[in-house]
Amino acid sequence: MEKVKPKKHLGQHFLIDLSIAERIAEAVEGHMAVKQVLEIGPGMGVLTDFLVKGALEVHLIEIDRESIAYLNQKYPDLQDRIIAGDFLKYDLSTAFQAPIAVAGNFPYNISSQIFFKVLEHKNQVTEVVCMLQKEVARRIASPKGSKEYGILSVLLQAWYDIEYLFSVPPGVFNPPPKVNSGVIRLKRNQVQHLDCNEKLFLQVVKGGFGNRRKTLRNSLKSFQLTEEFKANPILDKRAEQLDVADFVFLTQQIEIGRGAN
Repeated sequence: MEKVKPKKHLGQHFLIDLSIAERIAEAVEGHMAVKQVLEIGPGMGVLTDFLVKGALEVHLIEIDRESIAYLNQKYPDLQDRIIAGDFLKYDLSTAFQAPIAVAGNFPYNISSQIFFKVLEHKNQVTEVVCMLQKEVARRIASPKGSKEYGILSVLLQAWYDIEYLFSVPPGVFNPPPKVNSGVIRLKRNQVQHLDCNEKLFLQVVKGGFGNRRKTLRNSLKSFQLTEEFKANPILDKRAEQLDVADFVFLTQQIEIGRGAN
């Protein structure tokens, strides 16, 4: 089989270090009765080689036609589980009836979009183990108070327990990216519903980080706050100083303000 050439327009950087691939595969534990794992963008199957040795049933989704042809030859036993398609457009709820794990070396240019898709299916995707740009990985795993902490940190930490596992240098990829990478693991927590309007919660988080240098009193001006709540000291803080519970509280107060008008 001829090797697949990485394609710049797809953001492909193929992992070539087997020991790192093995560590990523071993980090996929299965969680909350997970029996299946969906690998995003397997390329030539370096990570797949180790995933198929585990206990979970492996499914692959790949957008690159050349990679699809290669994978079908390499894994004849997986052919009915090799999906030619775009994960961002793929209907997970129809394809999988039970909870799944998601794994992969995520393309840097769409990693945030992948996580927003995961959030849409948070009760189905109960574990994620992935490699992505180190800066983004750190941001997702960062606690409040960190300069790296942001919108995606809050939204994912509302529903998942997150661990930063290890860092990966550029030289283990073909072609080497210009940045370092990081591997993280997300496990679905026990939260089933936030104690607030969840759509409004999303708006408040985005609004709070809209200008992270401003205090919440300024960044949330467009939201309806009661005169009583405007004096609350939490509004003197910046978004990066608040955890999930704080943003839930903010959302509740904005709901009260809207109800009063």
